[in-house]
Amino acid sequence: MSENHLPVDANSDAILNLKEKINALKTKIEAIETKLFPFEQSLRNEIADLLIEERELTVLYKEQKKAKKEKRLEQKRKGKNYKEPTGIVPISKKEVAEKTNQKEKKRLYKEAMLYVHPDKFSMQENEQQKALETTTKLIEIYQNGSLEELEAFHAHIFGGNTMMNFNKDISLVKKTTSNATYLKNEIERLENQLTDLLDSYTYKVLTTYKNPMSFVDELKVYYDDRIFKLRKRTRTKKKPLRNF
Repeated sequence: MSENHLPVDANSDAILNLKEKINALKTKIEAIETKLFPFEQSLRNEIADLLIEERELTVLYKEQKKAKKEKRLEQKRKGKNYKEPTGIVPISKKEVAEKTNQKEKKRLYKEAMLYVHPDKFSMQENEQQKALETTTKLIEIYQNGSLEELEAFHAHIFGGNTMMNFNKDISLVKKTTSNATYLKNEIERLENQLTDLLDSYTYKVLTTYKNPMSFVDELKVYYDDRIFKLRKRTRTKKKPLRNF
């Protein structure tokens, strides 16, 4: 009988073996996370302001580039001397509601930002891309979404799902056609999670540095340089406003 046609009886040897493998992987992951996550949180606490400012400036820089591109296209269509008309922009009901919920949104936003930014402090390109995607989505929801949307994404992040597509989590579960298929998918997911933990830059710091917290100095130098360059690109002299 092939793996694709394993019996779905929960008490079968095949199912029990899969479950045992899952439990073993979870034990390994938990052992690493128990040591790694408090260390990463300590690092985040030390450079919290730098982390938030760097990510906000990164998003601002991308927005400015997009705005400049759109402006150039508009000028080509209507002429170089074209100016957008100015006037009073009415406050929508959505904006009024956002002001009412801003305090709670700000708390959720900062808490989630510090948790996922940057992902494992890895300098690896693929890890930076994951962190950028998650934090960009977080900022987008904070700026434009509702409190309910931010609460949902906040729960999604703290549920350990930042490596998965937020919009596809439910559909992924629905596509599971059998218990065995689900368990094999879960094993693959856990194996990838374990690999990410072992390959993370902070895990290497934690396991190889004589004084792991000395890594804070390296992080400060890295983010100070990033922020300096981003301020020049965005012509930002002061820190971005936290209230947007």
